[in-house]
Amino acid sequence: MMDLLLIVVVVVGIVILRSYNQRLQRLESRVSELQNALAGHVPAVGMGESATAAELAETVSQFPGSSTQPSSETAAEPSAELKEAASAEAGTQEQKEEFVAPALAQKQESLETTIGARWAVWVGGIALALGGIFLVKYSIESGLLSPAVRLVLAAIFGLVLVAAGEIIRHRSEPVLANTFQNAMIPGVLTAAGVVALFGSTYAAHGIYGFIGPATAFVLLGLISLATLGLSLLHGQALAGLGLLASMITPALIASTAPRPWTLFGYLVFTWLTTIAASRLRRWYVVPSFANALLSIWPLLYVFNSDMVDMAPVTLTMLAMVAGTIFIWPGRYEAAATAAESAGSVEAEEPSASSPAGHWAVFLTRAPLGMTLTASIGAAAVALSLLAYSLLYGYPLPDASFLFAAIIATVAAFGGGRAYGAWAAILSAVAAGFGMFIALMQPEIGAELNIAQIVPQLSYLVVYAGLGLGAVFVIVGFFFLRRFGESEKPFAALWGILMVATPLTIAVISYVTFGNWTRDWLHGLYGIGLGVVLLALAEWQSRQSSESEIPLPTNILAVGSCAAFAFALHTLTHDALPTILLPVLGMVFLLAGRARSWPALPWMMVAALIIVLGRIAWRPTVVDPDELGMTPVFNMLLAGYGIPAALAVWSAFEVRRSPDLRLRNTLQALASVLVLLTIAILVRHAMNGGVLNANVPTLGEQSIYTLLAIGASATLMALDLSASSPVFRYGGMALGVLSVILILMLHLFGLDPFITGESTGRIPFFNLLLLGYLLPALAYGGVALYGRNRRPLAYVMMLAVAGAVMTFAWATLSVRRFWQGEYIPLWNGFIQGEVYSYSVVWLLIGIALLWLGARFDARSLRIASAVLVFVAVVKVFLIDMANLEGFLRALSFIGLGAVLIGIGLFYQKVLTGRKATE
Repeated sequence: MMDLLLIVVVVVGIVILRSYNQRLQRLESRVSELQNALAGHVPAVGMGESATAAELAETVSQFPGSSTQPSSETAAEPSAELKEAASAEAGTQEQKEEFVAPALAQKQESLETTIGARWAVWVGGIALALGGIFLVKYSIESGLLSPAVRLVLAAIFGLVLVAAGEIIRHRSEPVLANTFQNAMIPGVLTAAGVVALFGSTYAAHGIYGFIGPATAFVLLGLISLATLGLSLLHGQALAGLGLLASMITPALIASTAPRPWTLFGYLVFTWLTTIAASRLRRWYVVPSFANALLSIWPLLYVFNSDMVDMAPVTLTMLAMVAGTIFIWPGRYEAAATAAESAGSVEAEEPSASSPAGHWAVFLTRAPLGMTLTASIGAAAVALSLLAYSLLYGYPLPDASFLFAAIIATVAAFGGGRAYGAWAAILSAVAAGFGMFIALMQPEIGAELNIAQIVPQLSYLVVYAGLGLGAVFVIVGFFFLRRFGESEKPFAALWGILMVATPLTIAVISYVTFGNWTRDWLHGLYGIGLGVVLLALAEWQSRQSSESEIPLPTNILAVGSCAAFAFALHTLTHDALPTILLPVLGMVFLLAGRARSWPALPWMMVAALIIVLGRIAWRPTVVDPDELGMTPVFNMLLAGYGIPAALAVWSAFEVRRSPDLRLRNTLQALASVLVLLTIAILVRHAMNGGVLNANVPTLGEQSIYTLLAIGASATLMALDLSASSPVFRYGGMALGVLSVILILMLHLFGLDPFITGESTGRIPFFNLLLLGYLLPALAYGGVALYGRNRRPLAYVMMLAVAGAVMTFAWATLSVRRFWQGEYIPLWNGFIQGEVYSYSVVWLLIGIALLWLGARFDARSLRIASAVLVFVAVVKVFLIDMANLEGFLRALSFIGLGAVLIGIGLFYQKVLTGRKATE
């Protein structure tokens, strides 16, 4: 049973290795074809038994820059240009032929070839391995040989296999070797010999103890390096075997006190050997495998050692990334990658999907595996240094600087190579996440029971974070300088990283360690960052050879404004950021006169939105104790009024701008801020200079209602400039919500006629103005703006809501005139008050009738009719019963006169319409 299990394991292992070997060889063949095509070399037709001119033409047509039509002179020969190129490369002809033959040979492979030339080799390798295993097993069971003799024989057996492989390789034909690369007898024999040598050496140390750890380590390392050297002759599969053996050697050799410098020095040397071999043979899979294995060792060391020395770990990752940048694929593939990308973009231009491919091509460039393994591995190790420092009390400032060094190197990889997009992205993500962990540790340390640094050393972590953010700006500049014109999508990505990474780290640092009153360190950092980004935007704009403004210019301009806004928050407090943010936005808007960058005027929009956010966060703008109780002339006038005035100015400045979306957005924001300024000043004045939310009041709710109406108008303006279902239905939803708030709160729940709330001591500027007249005017304006732009039912709803609010304001104002500051229901009614209602209602009805005729608004005319009908009912039912003497007669006389006047008005209107018809 054990024999059968052993056989199954060996067979399955060899089958798995065979499948991987086939995949690797197919990749090698394809890469070799592309390399020969770029060099102008086309294989001869006679290299395969059944190769035809059509197949050759099809093969050549797949190469960039090759013609898809055969030559008119002969169908079996390459073109004259290709012949000339091939003759110019005569010195390297033999080396190129070995890369091309597999592609043609695989097409003509028959069942006979597969069974005779390939399966026989694989089955023979299995039989050879099983024979050796059974022989050793028999010697052990029979006691024929001692352990030492068995080990020596196993080593001799391995050497014999390696020697046999070399002898066969030298005697085999090159064409035969190229045709059957994934079933080469020399490679199979060499791999079997290497396994035998490696196994016997480890058994001599780990099982029988014949040799010590140092000797075993040296022997295993030499075997692994020799395997890597032999892989140059036998292919990438053997290189993978040698690499795996080299990387697991330290784990197989037991040591009670591993020396990290020795360990990682050996690993880096092995990795460099693999990378050098990969560069000579142009391999991509094995170096990706090497990056992954080299990154695993630091993680195992960091989290499984009592004492961690972070210096060799850091240098190991720096060596890995630097080797990827300069050795392989390094600059040797950079030019080819850029040219290939440019060619693919040009080829995709006629298709409808070319923009998407254009923006995605730089994310999928080869060698993608090497880029991802190197970037992910280095970022993971860098984060592990911070995690170990926080969990086990390692000096966090030291770990932060080492972390920054690794991430900066990965960022340099992303900025120095056209295929390093993922290195740029992953380095930025790791930088933000890692510095968040390091800088936020005082906040989360107590909850997670992690080590906290001494407060005096906290600024070292801050310096490391801010310096890392600056590195991204520097690396991005060099990328734009080198690839700004040829790599536009990638350049736009770097523009985002140059802005987002330093700002994210600076904000986290300021929130955790900053002085919220005035922080000169973060403030000067923000100013410097803003100046540098603005200068880079100007430089990038001048470097562009096209009339269109490059996207990185706009991104950098936005980033400079964001950096200045950050500096503004760090150097000022209370109301000053709210006041100065629109000033900053206005500066960028006016700068649009000198530079036609589309992003500049939109900075005013961003500034006003931030102002609204600050107002929502702190409606009093300053501390409530510092607000003052003087009506109108207090900090609210500056905190709300100055942004509103600047918003109106900005809307006036862009009134002739061709950007309709910008014009509508600024006009909407200006309207909201003006209404909000009026509302808050009235709210402050009517509450005796006190703004709080201890008890819900009509004034407070009125501010919310005005905000909802203003937001509805803003979304409507955005939808009209750039049609969007979110803007359209969101704006109408806010309008409906505001009407519901009016029905539930303004007219019932918070009505001072019901609650008895004070309406304020000032006759006109009081709670009634804020709670009823201002919403009425806002509804009227939105209804007028949405006329013929929104559904008729929605516009009618707004118009009727405005009429109802006007009616409520007039009615309650009459009661306040007669009753004073408090107008509750339980105060009763006065005869003059009852008569005044009829007069006011009729006047409102006449006004609504005139407005309905003026704007041809049927909804207003209907509202007028309803209001006049209510007045008629009131006169006949209430006035007749409650008024006496002169007031009763005057009420009926006035009603009759109004009704006759309305009749005459309608007659003239109808007559005029018939005449025009």
